[in-house]
Amino acid sequence: MGTITFVRHGQANSAAKNEADYDALSDLGKQQATWLGHWMREQGESYDLVLSGSLNRHQQTSASMGWDDPRIDPRLNEMDYFNLGKALEDHRGIPMPDPDGFATHVHQVMEAWQNAEIMGNETFASFETRVSGVLQEATQPGRHVLCVTSGGVIGMILRHLLDLDIQAFGRILLPIYNSSIHRVHVTPHGTLLAGYNATPHLDLPDRAFARTHY
Repeated sequence: MGTITFVRHGQANSAAKNEADYDALSDLGKQQATWLGHWMREQGESYDLVLSGSLNRHQQTSASMGWDDPRIDPRLNEMDYFNLGKALEDHRGIPMPDPDGFATHVHQVMEAWQNAEIMGNETFASFETRVSGVLQEATQPGRHVLCVTSGGVIGMILRHLLDLDIQAFGRILLPIYNSSIHRVHVTPHGTLLAGYNATPHLDLPDRAFARTHY
């Protein structure tokens, strides 16, 4: 059996107002990734292939985990949520929310994006196609692959595996922790979701503060 392990990047600059400013790990984000790398080595985990998105926060997460030379694959890059949010505001007059308003905002953005009412740097269909392409290529029996990526990509992987509608897709995005682990088993019967949103490296009581969503 093969495995594909998806890791969301550590905490980034959550106070940012645009993608460029957001795309850097905070000090806590680097610590989260370091703890995750230590935990993986303690478990004896090893990988035949390590992939990373090309964004700074992906590569910083990989390096903090202890993988300094991953294969860079831009298909693992996040959707451009800041631009999508701006497009929604221009189209419907709905502004970017404060953190407490994201539960509603994510659904509004995803529905408008899927329906082609708004577009950022790519269409919803293009995002879905590139993410499913990574999953397809990583799916090889007996091979163990690590992918360092973002929450939206992980959510799209789950949408593909579980045939989620757009409402469920939005709901599954919101709980994803920074530096969380998501597992896919590659079996003779196909790809199966084996784990979602695990943070074993943050389970100690003195690390509870480090379980962050943004």
